[in-house]
Amino acid sequence: MADDKTKRGGVDRKLIALTERYEVAYWSKKFKVTPAKLKYAVKKVGHSATKVEDYIKLQKHRAADKSRIALGEAYEVRYWSKKFKITPARLKAAVAAAGHSSKKVEAYLIAQKAAKRKAARKAAKKTAKKKTSASRKKAA
Repeated sequence: MADDKTKRGGVDRKLIALTERYEVAYWSKKFKVTPAKLKYAVKKVGHSATKVEDYIKLQKHRAADKSRIALGEAYEVRYWSKKFKITPARLKAAVAAAGHSSKKVEAYLIAQKAAKRKAARKAAKKTAKKKTSASRKKAA
């Protein structure tokens, strides 16, 4: 992409020219990435500086902490909901109760499931006792 040095307006500031060394150095420093990562991002999303910045932020966020659940990111909600086999609403409730750590959320969900099973067993025992006592009354 040719860079017209006579035009210094807003349009020129919004585009990244990979053919100019000084621009690659400037944008690399601004986004705190290597020139290779900058070039990759430009090839991936285009020459728009805002699109490149958004892409780089997204990549940094994904790499920052893989065990932390960020409910603000839709792709993370989808990922963790699918991983834990629960609805996004249940995931949000679990994160609210246990915190953003995926390990804590997983432990919370396991404990919830165990408590649910225990309650179901207890209810089944009560109904079984009622049935046996009712059949004894009829026999008597």
